[in-house]
Amino acid sequence: MAIKKDILVRPLITEKSELLTNKLSQYSFVVDRKANKIEIKKAVEDMYNVTVDSVNTAVMPSKEKTRNTKRGANKGRTSAYKKAIVRLATGEEIDFFGEL
Repeated sequence: MAIKKDILVRPLITEKSELLTNKLSQYSFVVDRKANKIEIKKAVEDMYNVTVDSVNTAVMPSKEKTRNTKRGANKGRTSAYKKAIVRLATGEEIDFFGEL
């Protein structure tokens, strides 16, 4: 892995990740499947200018989805992805939304 933009795909913004952010200063990201914890830590520190305490990763499996339409049921799968939960040092934060 060479470029930090390739390692961090996007921030993962859900209700659960927002609770982790507010209570424990943990931020969730969708990351490249081949990235390891050291590369993820460097990418977050370089991109957001923060100090990372720890990184936890998990590979989220794909899921089958069924959607009912007028012509019948459509079946498909969501793709699998790797999730990283990054804990920042005390007093630091990342502002994903900027000034809205």
